[in-house]
Amino acid sequence: MMDHEQYAPGPARGAQVHKDGEKWTLILVRELRHAPEEVWQALTDPSHLREWAPFEADASLGTVGTPVNLITVGAPTPQISETRVTRADAPRVLEYNWGDKDLRWELERLNGGTRLTLWHNIDRRFIAWGAAGWQICFDVLDRHLSGNPIGRLVGADAVKFGGWQRLTAEYAKQFGVEKPGWEPNATKH
Repeated sequence: MMDHEQYAPGPARGAQVHKDGEKWTLILVRELRHAPEEVWQALTDPSHLREWAPFEADASLGTVGTPVNLITVGAPTPQISETRVTRADAPRVLEYNWGDKDLRWELERLNGGTRLTLWHNIDRRFIAWGAAGWQICFDVLDRHLSGNPIGRLVGADAVKFGGWQRLTAEYAKQFGVEKPGWEPNATKH
């Protein structure tokens, strides 16, 4: 189901950047109304990932050591990254690599819901893009888990989405970085 017409992301929030020289880590925190076990399932099960994540997985991300291919959705050319889960402490901590970037998910039980924290190494030139993209993915995840799916909004579809463009500008300002110069709606000559 795709119902992006009724969706508008809120303001840029719940994100920060940790800078260690050239290595920048995006840290996003979101409180979800769903139990950690449900969120864990959505983070690891390929059928759930297809509903909200910017990639598809050909196997579960819930087992340490198993090779998993992550296929980026909406990329101009197919991008497949083989990864191995390095940590899977259900339903608390999940770590793996996507491309050459590390991801760490931490789930904390919170008043019947979950505080979800993502650490993702992103090239500093694209940190605002990543923050905007993950915020939208988290919104789609929350709706998916609530039984009110709006459909995945990633890749080229997200880049063309006005809400993503607004969030990118807000995060660029918040992080003190330049907004990337490429505009998805600009006509190439």
